[in-house]
Amino acid sequence: MQAESGFEGFLMPDWPDDDLGGEHEEGVLTESKQKLEKPPLYKVLLHNDDYTTMDFVVFILESVFHKSEADAFKIMMAVHQQGIGVAGVYTYEVAEAKVAKVIDLARAREFPLLCTLEVE
Repeated sequence: MQAESGFEGFLMPDWPDDDLGGEHEEGVLTESKQKLEKPPLYKVLLHNDDYTTMDFVVFILESVFHKSEADAFKIMMAVHQQGIGVAGVYTYEVAEAKVAKVIDLARAREFPLLCTLEVE
């Protein structure tokens, strides 16, 4: 006499032999090495104009680019004397976000400060 299991008519799935301990072919596992390239970096540039105050440029460098007071002053002077200065070097997404933040802050204070990015 067979005991009733309650699974009458239940079909076993077609499982691969590996799962059931059957024989299988041995294969060679090859490791493909992909060389990851570093993303390109972008310089965030501040451009000189006749209206944006030096204090505001220092504020931008300290608050957006997290520069020390001394470094912010040096960069601001480069912008003032050379017409352009590098505020920082970042990946594209970070550089783009910093440019947008600078432009938003400048426009909110009615300064025409130009901030751009270029490939390093």
